[in-house]
Amino acid sequence: MLLTVSKMLGILVLIYGGLLLFVVGCQRKMIYFPSQGSEERLLKEADAKGMTAWRNAEEELIGWKASPAEGAEGGNAVVVFHGNAGYALHRDYFVDGFLSLNDQSSWTVYIFEYPGYGARPGRPSEENLKATAGEAVESLFKKQHSRIFLVGESIGTGVACHLADKFPERIDGLLLITPFTSFVDVGRKHYPIFPVGLLLRERYNNLEALQGYNGPVAFLIAGADEIIPPSLGRRLYEAYDGPKRLWVQEGRGHNTLDYHPGASWWREVTEFLRNPDSGA
Repeated sequence: MLLTVSKMLGILVLIYGGLLLFVVGCQRKMIYFPSQGSEERLLKEADAKGMTAWRNAEEELIGWKASPAEGAEGGNAVVVFHGNAGYALHRDYFVDGFLSLNDQSSWTVYIFEYPGYGARPGRPSEENLKATAGEAVESLFKKQHSRIFLVGESIGTGVACHLADKFPERIDGLLLITPFTSFVDVGRKHYPIFPVGLLLRERYNNLEALQGYNGPVAFLIAGADEIIPPSLGRRLYEAYDGPKRLWVQEGRGHNTLDYHPGASWWREVTEFLRNPDSGA
């Protein structure tokens, strides 16, 4: 009997070890779910959505942009870092939301495309996303925008928080949608049987990044989020020491937030980000 139990324990250890190796080797495929398309096709899709190409100094496509007036560079700029699935043009609801404000402010919306997504070459990783996003945002400092705000959606909150930490004096505010404390904390919620803190290469430590920033931060949480536990977004909100406001859409899941351009939170969030001391 004792021998049988020992054999079973040995088998379980082998299975567990195999699972650990699988998780270590395939973790990026378990995190990033990019969709791709040719540049020609995406340019047509962008045109149909009222967007134009956002290119870097080498004329490489790095995302998409939209503004009330073609060629406008003044006013507020908002740069969107989207979630881990699809590609940037799937987030045109941010264009609809910001450009529908009609609040006497000019908004230019940039939606950044990650390496390996859309028509961009490369492979997605925390290092690649942060490095390329930093280059893109830094290029906007040379334009005539009066203010630059960042929007992070899900995994994009890790990119936005990193950039706020990197450029604290140049970023005028953050909107964090379905945020988390760190990717390690998210992993522990989903894979409690694994030593996630030791295995995970993609860290996205938002708690640490926000310690280097003191601008206004708006938090939008899905109350029934099944992917990023709402408790992690609340912890991040509570830990932040700068100007902050929290919006919770109760009953909404990770992918069912209300992004309708007529939703009241668009105006509430932008008013707070531009005037965090107004008490609005």
